[in-house]
Amino acid sequence: MNQKMILEFENKIGYTFADPDLLVTALTHSSYSNEKRLKKYKCNERLEFLGDAVLELISSEYIFQQNQTRPEGVLTRIRASYVCEPTLALCAREIDLGKYILLGKGEDASGGRDRDSILSDALEATIGAIYLDGGLERAREYVNHFVLQDIEQKKLFYDSKTILQEMVQGKHRSLHYELLSESGPDHHKSFTVAVIIDGKQVATATDRTKKKAEQSAAYQAILKLGVKSSHEGETECI
Repeated sequence: MNQKMILEFENKIGYTFADPDLLVTALTHSSYSNEKRLKKYKCNERLEFLGDAVLELISSEYIFQQNQTRPEGVLTRIRASYVCEPTLALCAREIDLGKYILLGKGEDASGGRDRDSILSDALEATIGAIYLDGGLERAREYVNHFVLQDIEQKKLFYDSKTILQEMVQGKHRSLHYELLSESGPDHHKSFTVAVIIDGKQVATATDRTKKKAEQSAAYQAILKLGVKSSHEGETECI
């Protein structure tokens, strides 16, 4: 990772590292460290471990303060939907994190730069890196701005199939998802799915997996139906 990329990413997140090596490590995937024969601890797995714990603390405090009367079980489910892999991957995409990750050639060629697991792990690793470099308050600023901001809209997206099902059941409609097309090589497939309500195609979406395409299509259907969800984040991400 060259100096230009480091500066570009720092400008994007509004944080300058005292120790830029922490950022480089946070963005180094194990496939890259293995390919370059680096020491095992030179990939982002240790920082991901730390960042996961820091994220859990910060998000738990936020949820606790925002939900003054809810019991522990509900708070746990809300947190699960905030910090699950798909939600974190969405947050990572919003800052174009995949562009900066150091990947092995094979992982890069197979679409790893846009894979949810790699993006969410790298995001947690950057949280860990900022925590070590600047302390808890700077990590909190980063999480608040890039993870917890607009969280209701993010939860709506990743709970969209559940929300749409509830909306349809309430009006006694039928709902199913239809695979319209499948294309691309095995390592980089693309699926297009339609939402069918009462026999009519309401929305379509294309994504890397059938499950993600269904979620995207359900989200588009919710927007087209023009009904705001009253869903309160009690369903975990799938």
